[in-house]
Amino acid sequence: MASGFFALLDDIAALMDDVAAMSKIATKKTAGILGDDLAVNAEKASGFVSSRELPVLWKITKGSFLNKLIILPIAFLLSAFVPAAIIPILLIGGIYLAYEGAEKIYHYLFHKKDTKHSLENIEMTEDEILEYEDKKVKSAIIVDFILSVEIVIIALSSVVEEELTIQIAVVTVVAILATVGVYGIVALIVRMDDFGYKLIALSKNKTSISKTIGTGLVKTLPIIIRSLAVIGTIAMILVAGGIFTHNIPFIHDLFHALPTILAEFIVGILVGFAALFIFQIFLKIIPAKK
Repeated sequence: MASGFFALLDDIAALMDDVAAMSKIATKKTAGILGDDLAVNAEKASGFVSSRELPVLWKITKGSFLNKLIILPIAFLLSAFVPAAIIPILLIGGIYLAYEGAEKIYHYLFHKKDTKHSLENIEMTEDEILEYEDKKVKSAIIVDFILSVEIVIIALSSVVEEELTIQIAVVTVVAILATVGVYGIVALIVRMDDFGYKLIALSKNKTSISKTIGTGLVKTLPIIIRSLAVIGTIAMILVAGGIFTHNIPFIHDLFHALPTILAEFIVGILVGFAALFIFQIFLKIIPAKK
């Protein structure tokens, strides 16, 4: 009896080791999307008055958990009964990611003068502020849903040959880590300037260490937000390119002579601008028909 119990513990320990190892691999594969997720949500949660940043972020976080509760069972059912659907879904998501990256580059190059305003610079009533928040939250949750689909599918594709039990454990761990990690870091980022202002307030003279650190934190926040946007755009393009080069033999053979990262970037850019071009034509055709 005791030997059977210890044998069960050994099996559980072995399973946990497998899950931990495969979760590490799956997390690495989703790192690019996680970077984009971080950049997107840091942008979505910023631009509010200080007292509303964390409540808004908490709403988005709850929406993200709900997204994954919807996505995970569907992904596991597909893996169990229609595994052939995983690659097409992955490719569709790759097109979306490439499009988003190309659209951001296009916007930067041709609409750089467009400005965004925060609630701190606009006089709004309480109802208008809540309506504005709801719109940003809904927008963030929709983007999170699409990115969550990609995170789950990419994680699932890394363990698709394993038993369903291991698939469920690994992908669930990655989904939870993605949500907690991304939104935890975003919370620290959006509150960084407030912490800086508190340090400045604590300082008693112009050359104090607390004031220097506080000023540095306040000045660094906008740089971090902009840097994350750039990193997120590059990450989206690389992830999209990687999806196509790793899953379409023709594309892999066409670019196999190039360094992997360069091949993925080129493919991501080409797919992204092709999708952007088609989408722009589609938008022009629809009004013409009306």
